[in-house]
Amino acid sequence: MHTGGFAKWTRRFEDERERRRAQGDPDWRRSATLHPAVWASIQRFQVGEDGDGANLVGKADEAGDGDYAQAVRLFVAEEQNHARLLARLLAAGGIPTLAGHWSDTVFVRLRRLMGLRMELLVLMIAEVVALRYYRALRDGTDDSLTSDVAGRILRDEQRHVPFHCERLHASLAELPRAMRRPVMALWQLLLLAVSLVVAVDHGSALRRLAIGRLRFVADVVGSSGAVVSAVLVPRPDAWTSAPGHGCRPVVHGARPR
Repeated sequence: MHTGGFAKWTRRFEDERERRRAQGDPDWRRSATLHPAVWASIQRFQVGEDGDGANLVGKADEAGDGDYAQAVRLFVAEEQNHARLLARLLAAGGIPTLAGHWSDTVFVRLRRLMGLRMELLVLMIAEVVALRYYRALRDGTDDSLTSDVAGRILRDEQRHVPFHCERLHASLAELPRAMRRPVMALWQLLLLAVSLVVAVDHGSALRRLAIGRLRFVADVVGSSGAVVSAVLVPRPDAWTSAPGHGCRPVVHGARPR
């Protein structure tokens, strides 16, 4: 498949990599103090961010677009950096990382079932959920180190969603036109199911972050319409960069294994 146009994404990822280098890490000398439920939630998200991305990179290589494959490698590096940042945040609070979690295992197995299209559809669910979670983590705590780390990750996730939307548009274009909307409708149903599971699993933490289960689910599901529109009728530059809006389009333009 000729996907084309992904050289710009490679440049964007490279520009962000240089910006992070110039910015440097958060000040890890600060301690972090959070409720135990929030720490437990961060532990589980840290597991989801971790991984070498070999399966996704292999499928990207098979797609036959060198620019896209390079952009995927840079995306994977950003996800690995998220895992590192969360691990350092946990260490700042004296909290260990987890070796694994059932939810991460389920996501990884689902993503490996089929080809790149299925991989990205499942990955996009994790990314859209992550947008709302990291916004809650950034805004819902008085701990400055936690807000700093969550804000950095959120900034990256706000670029990841349109990146995957653009590639999914190319992938769904291979399907008959009549199948494309039903595929995305099923994706929205799966997103709803996953957001409900996350809301239950992380409910105590969400309450501490001043959002609550129902609002979390409503916000995640509410953002899905913009994602579907971007996949079916791509406008990859029509995305807000304002913190907290994630994948909401404007007029001017979770983790890989």
